[in-house]
Amino acid sequence: MADEQADERAGAKAGERAGGKALGLASVFPAARLADGVQFLVAVLGIEPTFVDGERWAQFDLGGARRALASGAESSGAAQVMVKVADAAATAERLSAAGYDVAGPVTGPHEVRFSVTGPDGWSVVGYQPL
Repeated sequence: MADEQADERAGAKAGERAGGKALGLASVFPAARLADGVQFLVAVLGIEPTFVDGERWAQFDLGGARRALASGAESSGAAQVMVKVADAAATAERLSAAGYDVAGPVTGPHEVRFSVTGPDGWSVVGYQPL
Protein backbone atom coordinates (compact mmCIF):
# COMPACT_ATOMS: atom_id res chain seq x y z
CA MET A 1 0.00 0.00 0.00
CA ALA A 2 2.82 2.43 0.84
CA ASP A 3 4.41 1.82 -2.59
CA GLU A 4 1.07 2.49 -4.30
CA GLN A 5 0.67 5.78 -2.39
CA ALA A 6 4.22 6.79 -3.32
CA ASP A 7 3.44 6.06 -6.98
CA GLU A 8 0.20 8.07 -6.73
CA ARG A 9 2.06 10.97 -5.11
CA ALA A 10 4.68 10.91 -7.87
CA GLY A 11 1.88 11.11 -10.45
CA ALA A 12 0.17 13.86 -8.46
CA LYS A 13 3.38 15.91 -8.45
CA ALA A 14 3.78 15.48 -12.19
CA GLY A 15 0.12 16.42 -12.85
CA GLU A 16 -0.45 13.19 -14.73
CA ARG A 17 -3.72 12.16 -13.06
CA ALA A 18 -7.31 13.33 -13.31
CA GLY A 19 -7.49 17.08 -12.87
CA GLY A 20 -4.35 17.71 -14.90
CA LYS A 21 -1.53 20.12 -14.22
CA ALA A 22 -1.74 23.44 -12.44
CA LEU A 23 -2.86 26.42 -14.53
CA GLY A 24 -1.59 29.20 -12.27
CA LEU A 25 -0.05 29.99 -8.90
CA ALA A 26 -0.69 32.72 -6.32
CA SER A 27 0.62 33.60 -2.86
CA VAL A 28 -2.03 34.47 -0.26
CA PHE A 29 -1.31 36.34 2.95
CA PRO A 30 -3.64 36.78 5.93
CA ALA A 31 -4.82 40.28 6.80
CA ALA A 32 -6.40 41.10 10.16
CA ARG A 33 -7.93 44.19 8.53
CA LEU A 34 -8.11 43.97 4.75
CA ALA A 35 -8.06 47.75 4.22
CA ASP A 36 -4.77 48.02 6.15
CA GLY A 37 -3.23 45.17 4.15
CA VAL A 38 -4.36 46.73 0.86
CA GLN A 39 -2.93 50.11 1.87
CA PHE A 40 0.38 48.42 2.73
CA LEU A 41 0.66 46.52 -0.59
CA VAL A 42 -0.34 49.62 -2.59
CA ALA A 43 2.53 51.46 -0.88
CA VAL A 44 5.01 48.61 -1.38
CA LEU A 45 4.05 47.59 -4.94
CA GLY A 46 3.07 51.03 -6.26
CA ILE A 47 -0.09 49.67 -7.92
CA GLU A 48 -3.77 49.47 -7.05
CA PRO A 49 -5.38 46.06 -6.46
CA THR A 50 -6.62 44.19 -9.51
CA PHE A 51 -9.67 42.93 -7.64
CA VAL A 52 -11.25 43.55 -4.22
CA ASP A 53 -14.18 41.61 -2.78
CA GLY A 54 -15.46 43.61 0.16
CA GLU A 55 -13.58 42.99 3.39
CA ARG A 56 -12.67 39.39 2.49
CA TRP A 57 -10.25 39.36 -0.45
CA ALA A 58 -7.93 41.59 -2.49
CA GLN A 59 -5.50 40.62 -5.21
CA PHE A 60 -2.63 42.33 -6.97
CA ASP A 61 -1.32 41.16 -10.35
CA LEU A 62 2.17 42.32 -11.22
CA GLY A 63 4.68 40.94 -13.71
CA GLY A 64 2.75 37.73 -14.26
CA ALA A 65 2.54 37.00 -10.52
CA ARG A 66 -0.47 37.25 -8.23
CA ARG A 67 -0.32 38.25 -4.58
CA ALA A 68 -3.52 38.18 -2.57
CA LEU A 69 -4.76 39.16 0.86
CA ALA A 70 -7.47 37.19 2.66
CA SER A 71 -9.43 38.31 5.69
CA GLY A 72 -12.15 36.88 7.90
CA ALA A 73 -13.56 33.52 6.81
CA GLU A 74 -11.42 33.58 3.65
CA SER A 75 -8.21 33.53 5.69
CA SER A 76 -6.59 30.45 7.18
CA GLY A 77 -4.52 32.71 9.41
CA ALA A 78 -1.31 31.64 7.66
CA ALA A 79 0.36 32.41 4.36
CA GLN A 80 -0.67 29.90 1.68
CA VAL A 81 -0.10 29.02 -1.93
CA MET A 82 -3.11 28.92 -4.22
CA VAL A 83 -3.03 26.73 -7.32
CA LYS A 84 -5.46 27.33 -10.17
CA VAL A 85 -6.75 24.06 -11.66
CA ALA A 86 -9.09 23.14 -14.50
CA ASP A 87 -11.19 20.70 -12.42
CA ALA A 88 -11.18 21.20 -8.64
CA ALA A 89 -13.27 18.10 -7.88
CA ALA A 90 -11.08 15.77 -9.96
CA THR A 91 -7.88 17.24 -8.56
CA ALA A 92 -9.13 16.96 -4.96
CA GLU A 93 -10.19 13.36 -5.60
CA ARG A 94 -6.79 12.52 -7.11
CA LEU A 95 -4.90 14.01 -4.17
CA SER A 96 -7.16 12.26 -1.65
CA ALA A 97 -6.65 8.93 -3.43
CA ALA A 98 -2.90 9.57 -3.23
CA GLY A 99 -3.20 9.66 0.56
CA TYR A 100 -3.14 13.40 1.21
CA ASP A 101 -5.52 15.12 3.66
CA VAL A 102 -8.03 16.99 1.49
CA ALA A 103 -10.86 19.26 2.69
CA GLY A 104 -13.56 20.09 0.17
CA PRO A 105 -14.20 20.94 -2.55
CA VAL A 106 -16.60 23.72 -1.60
CA THR A 107 -18.22 26.30 -3.85
CA GLY A 108 -17.69 29.96 -3.01
CA PRO A 109 -19.00 33.06 -4.74
CA HIS A 110 -16.21 33.08 -7.35
CA GLU A 111 -14.66 29.60 -7.35
CA VAL A 112 -14.75 25.97 -6.35
CA ARG A 113 -11.88 25.34 -3.93
CA PHE A 114 -10.29 22.67 -1.78
CA SER A 115 -7.41 22.55 0.66
CA VAL A 116 -4.76 19.83 0.74
CA THR A 117 -2.24 19.35 3.52
CA GLY A 118 1.24 18.07 2.74
CA PRO A 119 3.50 15.83 4.82
CA ASP A 120 5.04 18.81 6.67
CA GLY A 121 1.68 20.22 7.74
CA TRP A 122 1.39 23.22 5.42
CA SER A 123 -1.50 23.48 3.01
CA VAL A 124 -2.18 24.42 -0.57
CA VAL A 125 -5.53 25.73 -1.77
CA GLY A 126 -6.62 24.48 -5.18
CA TYR A 127 -9.26 26.53 -6.98
CA GLN A 128 -11.30 26.49 -10.16
CA PRO A 129 -12.91 29.80 -11.20
CA LEU A 130 -16.66 29.69 -11.79
